[in-house]
Amino acid sequence: MKIKWSGTGMVDGRGKIGGHVASRNRSGAYVRTKVTPVNPNTVAQSAARNILSTFSQAWSGLTQQIIAAWNSAVSDYATTDVFGDLHNPTGKNLYTRLNANLASVGVAAIGTPPLPAAVPAATITAVTIDITTPSYEAAFSGDDASVNYQVWATPGLSPGISFVSSEYRQIGSFVGGLGSPYDFEADYLSKYGAPAAGQKVFFKMVPVNNTTGQKGIGSTGSTLVVS
Repeated sequence: MKIKWSGTGMVDGRGKIGGHVASRNRSGAYVRTKVTPVNPNTVAQSAARNILSTFSQAWSGLTQQIIAAWNSAVSDYATTDVFGDLHNPTGKNLYTRLNANLASVGVAAIGTPPLPAAVPAATITAVTIDITTPSYEAAFSGDDASVNYQVWATPGLSPGISFVSSEYRQIGSFVGGLGSPYDFEADYLSKYGAPAAGQKVFFKMVPVNNTTGQKGIGSTGSTLVVS
């Protein structure tokens, strides 16, 4: 847990320790009791864990020379935390993360650490779902052949909802460079089945560089289901 204090108390904090979690919202910094959510152990969760487990085990089979190369590459992938502090992943974490990203968009694993590369961003311009036609399409700009896209969506939700986060699930992926729009009917129906007319569905595309495994910035959109 990281906490910053002033003379009058805590001014910021992130992380958990001893059953408590420090975070921040629009009212300021706070500490709450950590609550462990119920684990539904869905098929999707099991599949994601299996991917991480596969690459974690594969790490053990790498040569010492390759492991050293991954350990040396971590500084190229340093990230900045909420306090502006720089952090490097471990070589194992970097290897697992990049390959898990590639696996999520159907690209073969990489064995040696790549140099970081640009991840072009696409922007969703419209999402439409018509359950009568039927038609499930996402129109977007900025398509690029150097990336593949993770496809995320929510089930049908109340039309009054304007923001979602934990409701997203990855429903599929597609190859970049093929143009807009993207037809996500098969992916959506396989995951959720048909939503009801009047419900709201949120949609997200996340680009993954298909050479390095780096994720880019996702783009989101939403639509009311029509019939």
